[in-house]
Amino acid sequence: MKQVKAEVISNKRILRELERRDAYTFKRPEARNVSGSWLIWLKCPDIAAAAKPGQFVMVNCGEDCYLPRPFSVHRVNKDGMALFFNVWQDGKGTQWLSQRNTGDNVDIFGPLGNGFSINPEAHNLLLVAGGTGIAPLCFLAEESIKKGHSVKLLRGASGESKPTGKENPSQHYPEELLPRGIEVHTITSSLDGRKGMVIDLLPNFVDWADQIFACGPTAMYRTMAKMPELKNRPVQVSLEVVMGCGAGVCYGCTIRTKKGLKQVCKDGPVFEMGEMEWDNWGERGKAI
Repeated sequence: MKQVKAEVISNKRILRELERRDAYTFKRPEARNVSGSWLIWLKCPDIAAAAKPGQFVMVNCGEDCYLPRPFSVHRVNKDGMALFFNVWQDGKGTQWLSQRNTGDNVDIFGPLGNGFSINPEAHNLLLVAGGTGIAPLCFLAEESIKKGHSVKLLRGASGESKPTGKENPSQHYPEELLPRGIEVHTITSSLDGRKGMVIDLLPNFVDWADQIFACGPTAMYRTMAKMPELKNRPVQVSLEVVMGCGAGVCYGCTIRTKKGLKQVCKDGPVFEMGEMEWDNWGERGKAI
């Protein structure tokens, strides 16, 4: 683990806003408005060289944020690392990070946590991304293609309309930015049920896959855990929870699993899906 001042190489908004019907009404506690989604490249060659798919870094997001924020390692190259993130309308940390300019310095430390683990005998890898769950999966796809694996990506995103009834801009990660060599299958969800969820695609690909890797909201994992098609299948999931330190010191990200209490930052953020006690989880966080 290293702590560095990483210079901003570039910082661009690649997805536009998402306005939700029930934001701030508590009809859906998980509903939050998004100002857009950003892709930031940071110059930190040492961290990039050490990072593995599924790991994360902690980012100090300005004086108004007492605690650093965790971000999945999205991509790496010889110069540094990319982060892909939603800018929440009420999020001080993501707002601050989105406003960094080329040449600015950002304090980060990492890489942290345990990432995805590919079985030596696995060849066909199925990746399941719900919304910004694409963040850690791009890195996994890129590294897997380099090693000769066959990779298919199932991705979903919100398609709900704005409170005015007008459509939101597409929330799908731009396909031209995805790693080359993967097979992509896309679906869009909406509140009126006219379109599908990413897990609706799963039954068509389960038999093809040697391993399945997923990142998305808790509701997606809870549904996947109950799917008969996935029973006894090797599925790894990346968890997103509130973290205090990111290094296993504060115990703020402790969760209950079938194997006892675990820390997401230290023991995860990647876990076997079958280890989790999903009924103890809320939509926007964990419960112990």
